[in-house]
Amino acid sequence: MVKRILLVDDDADLCALMSDFLSQHDFTVEAVYDGRRGLARALESPFDLIILDVMLPILDGFEILKQIRRRSAVPVVMLTARTAQPDRIAGLNAGADDYLPKPFGPEELLARMRAVLRRSGQPFSPPPVTEAGPVRLNSLTRQAWIAGDPAELTSIEFDILDFLVRSAGRVVSRDELAAVLYQRQSTPYERSLDVHISHLRKKLEPAAGIHIRTVRGVGYFFSALPETAR
Repeated sequence: MVKRILLVDDDADLCALMSDFLSQHDFTVEAVYDGRRGLARALESPFDLIILDVMLPILDGFEILKQIRRRSAVPVVMLTARTAQPDRIAGLNAGADDYLPKPFGPEELLARMRAVLRRSGQPFSPPPVTEAGPVRLNSLTRQAWIAGDPAELTSIEFDILDFLVRSAGRVVSRDELAAVLYQRQSTPYERSLDVHISHLRKKLEPAAGIHIRTVRGVGYFFSALPETAR
């Protein structure tokens, strides 16, 4: 039976070579070349397996994988030139089924894909709870608590806060947020993100230790002090 594969890699030549090779082994391949479109296709259409590069424009492979794992147990094989052990561990901890360093041989990729597909089919239960300081989120029930008290958030406010909490301690670009929320890039004149962030600040920042800071021309920085630091 022919298997559908989504290939997300910004190297168009490599994608063409892999597509030609895999088509000879009962796979049909759809290739996309950036993180935004890769995430959109992964969420829009059912695939039997996703081959995902780590180093991608706008959204890197780790963030795409995290977003996929919030919704799907589709098998994912990650490709990367970053071969350091912490990078491999990060990919596996994020939910990758296998991790193949570049350069690689097509026969090895094929063998790993077949092994991953044989192992697939296990029940999917994503980790529901994310925490940073006094903020606690449950992605299954879409409930939020601040210092133990329930927070009333809209659906998009919850998605923004979930992304910021998981990215705590680094600057999140507007393009990253827009890619996750809308599967597209932000525009210079778009005000919706600013409005949602403003509403979040009003709901969250009365609690001690929570800050969503605007980094002018870049994006947002979320920080939340642990209970013991306040």
